[in-house]
Amino acid sequence: MNQYFFTEEHELFRQSIRAFLDKEVRPNIEQWEADGQIPREIYKRFGEMGFMGVTFPEQYGGMGLDAFYAVVYTEEMVRMNSSGFSTSIGAHAGLALAHMNAEGTEAQKQKYLIAGLKGELIGCLAITEPGGGSDVASLTTKAVRDGDHFVINGSKTFISNGVLSDYIVAAVRTGGPGAKGVSMVIIDRDTPGVSATALKKLGWHASDTGEIAFDNVRIPVENLLGDENKGFFYIMQHFASERLAMALIGVSQAQLAIDLAIDYMAQREAFGRPISKFQVLRHRIAQLSSEVMANRAFVYTLYRRFEDGDYIIKEAAMAKLVATQLSDKVCYECMRIFGGYGYMESYPMARLLRDSQLGTIGGGTSEVLCEIISKMLIDSKAYKAAVPH
Repeated sequence: MNQYFFTEEHELFRQSIRAFLDKEVRPNIEQWEADGQIPREIYKRFGEMGFMGVTFPEQYGGMGLDAFYAVVYTEEMVRMNSSGFSTSIGAHAGLALAHMNAEGTEAQKQKYLIAGLKGELIGCLAITEPGGGSDVASLTTKAVRDGDHFVINGSKTFISNGVLSDYIVAAVRTGGPGAKGVSMVIIDRDTPGVSATALKKLGWHASDTGEIAFDNVRIPVENLLGDENKGFFYIMQHFASERLAMALIGVSQAQLAIDLAIDYMAQREAFGRPISKFQVLRHRIAQLSSEVMANRAFVYTLYRRFEDGDYIIKEAAMAKLVATQLSDKVCYECMRIFGGYGYMESYPMARLLRDSQLGTIGGGTSEVLCEIISKMLIDSKAYKAAVPH
């Protein structure tokens, strides 16, 4: 299937980033998992290699490549078997910098995007609040205009890079209730009134995840990102690419689980022969592999449409819905193939199973995605793209 979506240049890029990750990331994963964060130096190494901005404009330090280079990048990151590591990089480049690139002014790009693509400044995206996540239109963190400043009060939670980042791209309420009162702002970490607390998680151990509080935080009006009261629509627009990426991560995690299981089946013997010879396990791998292949074809096709400029809100939600659920199923079934060893932290399946679980929660829960899809299918709801800033 790869020959229909990837060129020879894509595969050469795969070899390059795989060699980089195997040399500079894989040997450090266990330490980073134990530390609960990744070092700032690895952001800079990604920046030096150009891997921080695969699809970002060259004028700001990106590589300016097409979406399938980003597909290759994501697939290779998943091979490291540490969602905490890949999320730390991804929350910076794929979330914070994505908003900066799409909605930022030239001055904001010069300050944050260029340094971000170099890995010198680390960003986070803060949308979810303690009282709600997927219901973005109901967020309560307020930004009240005071002369040429906004005064911000409220809190955010479950924020990747929430403690150690240098700046925060935050969704705040600048207007009335509902979707039309939400804006995006940039808050520098060292601004008085900003505080953060690290959170402990079931998985994603190598990522810094935090709860952020804003207590009378004053930021200049020029820190508004995009147009005032258009934040909800920016977020929805970025959700399409985020959910598509999470669908790709889901099928890639599932494929990694299958690859690990096949390797183990060839080595493990029971009753005098490798367990790869037992029909029940062979058929389990055949069934799971078929489901992963079908989902991968769907995801790749959507990336082709995304590259062509299609507004794939419904389809991206569908892809994330089925791919993340499939990842959970495949990781669980492959963990069982390992028997007791699958339950041991010294084997790769335990981490892969734990890390997979967030896929059906982050970026919109499966239930929220079903509601979005049903509105579009049954109620003929149309979600329109935001007007470019």
